[in-house]
Amino acid sequence: MARFIGSEDHKRLFCDTFIETHKPFEPAEIPWPELDAECRARLRRLPIWDEAVKTETETALKVQTLGRVERDPLLARAIALQGYEEGRHASLLTLLTQHYGIPVKPFARPAPPADAERAFLSTGYGECLDSFFAFGLFAIGKRSEYFPAALIDIFDPIMQEEARHILFIVNWAAYLRARASLPMKPIYELRRWGAIAGQILEHVGHAVKMGKQEAGSQEGFTLNARSAFGDLSARSFLELCLSENDRRLAPYNPRLLRPSLVPGGVRVALRFLPGHPSPPRGQSPRPAPLAEGPPSSGADSA
Repeated sequence: MARFIGSEDHKRLFCDTFIETHKPFEPAEIPWPELDAECRARLRRLPIWDEAVKTETETALKVQTLGRVERDPLLARAIALQGYEEGRHASLLTLLTQHYGIPVKPFARPAPPADAERAFLSTGYGECLDSFFAFGLFAIGKRSEYFPAALIDIFDPIMQEEARHILFIVNWAAYLRARASLPMKPIYELRRWGAIAGQILEHVGHAVKMGKQEAGSQEGFTLNARSAFGDLSARSFLELCLSENDRRLAPYNPRLLRPSLVPGGVRVALRFLPGHPSPPRGQSPRPAPLAEGPPSSGADSA
């Protein structure tokens, strides 16, 4: 495996996988389902919209910037496609908020990053953190029927796109790390771990703000949204996130690295949380959990 990571075969595999699994659609052509007044109110109450639209817009620009300056043709094609998908996410959220009359605070349009590679690295690790918990939140919303199935079905492919994005980022980062010259490896590792640490600190800050229940704050929108779906024990929520993370990443080639820092940290945390691990499927009177995919590969990434 060590010889494979950083090879041309590795690059072709993670780039081709990303390109070949792209699903074409146009946000403007989506038929938004009609919602009753109660459902519209629930949608508007979600504490996510300002930050979600702003974050997706900023992320799209960062990824698109690297796609324009990347010199490797295959990497440039894959990164540009991811930038297109991120822009599509922003458009989708904008259209949703407009269609259902959800107010979104205006924000200053971001400027392209000066260091495109560093911005992509930081943004990618941020997506690894956000997506892990978003997978669980999405499953909760789907199971609870908090929103109609027609609306959930629109966003299920978006969640799978996020799985593809985090799969790409960890393999891209591992590829660059393996290809770096010996003198540059320590510098690259400092940049990489600096990006990871920055994202962890940022998310911890959002969690602290959420704990203080600051009025009007939508930062850390993935964490904030959890409260909208009712009470769930920390253990149950984390187990669901692990299960969904594995399920979302399961369809892709097992030779590709998976994010491991967050899932690994959560697995350690579960050892110390009260309660008992969920019993194997078929041995519990409760509804069976969502199917789990194969264990994640050991990539030391978010």
